[in-house]
Amino acid sequence: MAGIIEVRGLTKVFTTKDSEVEALQDINLSIQAGDIYGIIGMSGAGKSTLVRCLNFLERPTKGTVEIEGKDLSAMTNKELRNQRSEIAMIFQHFNLLMQKNVIDNICFPLVISGVKKKEARKKAEELLDIVGMREKAKAYPSQLSGGQKQRVAIARALAGNPKILLCDEATSALDPQTTQAILSLLKNINRQYGITIVIITHEMAVVREICSHVAIISNGQLVEQGRVFDIFSHPQTPAAKKLIVKGSDDAADLNLESHQRSLMEGKSCIRIVFSVNSSFEPVIANMVLKFGQPVNILKADTKNVEGIARGEMILQLPENSEMQEQMKAYLTKRGLAVEEVDGYVD
Repeated sequence: MAGIIEVRGLTKVFTTKDSEVEALQDINLSIQAGDIYGIIGMSGAGKSTLVRCLNFLERPTKGTVEIEGKDLSAMTNKELRNQRSEIAMIFQHFNLLMQKNVIDNICFPLVISGVKKKEARKKAEELLDIVGMREKAKAYPSQLSGGQKQRVAIARALAGNPKILLCDEATSALDPQTTQAILSLLKNINRQYGITIVIITHEMAVVREICSHVAIISNGQLVEQGRVFDIFSHPQTPAAKKLIVKGSDDAADLNLESHQRSLMEGKSCIRIVFSVNSSFEPVIANMVLKFGQPVNILKADTKNVEGIARGEMILQLPENSEMQEQMKAYLTKRGLAVEEVDGYVD
């Protein structure tokens, strides 16, 4: 089934005085209407360039972007402006008008599009209720916290009744608690209004918390895509494994002490993910009892993936290779996702 956003063969080359830089290479994506879709990658991967190509703020060098079956590259400038009215965008640094108060910031895009001031103000008040900011209507951006500014930016983005909301690192400037509140707001907007949301981020926690599907960008290439849980459980590429196992957002959690890191070097380590069913059995303890061999638990944590708590561990197995295979088979038989993480130590 064709998605609300279809990207085919998208390539973007930036030409400088001395060279050409291929920021994106042959990207193919299909995003279904009503999804919350994550695009994740490390800094410089090309994800922000990709999101700007989705609404043709950045025109691709090659390839096509279709919105509801309409090819943006075939549109006139006027048609493109009309199409962009259905694609709203929010940014890391909010982009509010500092000289205007909250309600005027929300009214601004309505007024310049020809909506009467009284009608625009009524709409803005409704949007302030949606984002929980009615009491701050007369406040100025300088008087707001980062989370409050982002709520105003979201309200302003919703003013034009968009079908698609693009979020470019929208929570990167926020603390974890505020990030959680903004993600909850975005989920509510998605459920209540059916708006398709595309999240651009370098934070795996954001993708796990809010997205149903994810695409992983590395060095301008789309290296992996699919359901969040499938990629979380069975990452196939080095880029996916690095984001999931090390996780830029979980640096503190995964920053093993130096003695643990030294233990891992040259050893067989695996990452396991518990399903809902397997989490009720003391699998690791039973495995140790069965095989009579200890394992070293280097990390244990619980992640919220697609709204469900999923446990994960990184284990160091005994040195005997036959015993390692038996243990991995034992874990797999009990419904756990098992993968090698020998590359976990840089």
